[in-house]
Amino acid sequence: MLRTTFAAAVVAATLSLAAAGLPEHHGTPTITVYKSPTCSCCKAWVDQIRAAGFQVVVRDTNDLASVNRALGIPGKLLACHTAVVGGYLIEGHVPADLVRQVLADKPPLRGLAVPGMPARAMGDSTGASFNILSFDDSGHTHVVAHR
Repeated sequence: MLRTTFAAAVVAATLSLAAAGLPEHHGTPTITVYKSPTCSCCKAWVDQIRAAGFQVVVRDTNDLASVNRALGIPGKLLACHTAVVGGYLIEGHVPADLVRQVLADKPPLRGLAVPGMPARAMGDSTGASFNILSFDDSGHTHVVAHR
């Protein structure tokens, strides 16, 4: 119970800061990523986001489920890591250009997601193509891109 309450408090504080506009480093957005400390694909995604110019704050956790519950990520959208940026939720291996597009356009949605772990999302050209979904507060989804 204490761990869940602590996780919820951390997530609430992060969302409050994100909504208020986290500090930016020379105009680049700051993104907070919640991930397992041992997940190499999550580390690779963090590296890709950094290479795209984002400032990244990594929050390693062994209880991502509590973070996802506190944030309200719909179960059908869960992936191996969760990020918060500019008041939006980013679930899974969402390409950096789409994160930037959402931050620029500021559409009325809760976030973007690539559910599960599609191999091609990490640059494996032999993997199957995948959809990037937007989702709203009710959990309704819409395909916004296909890669």
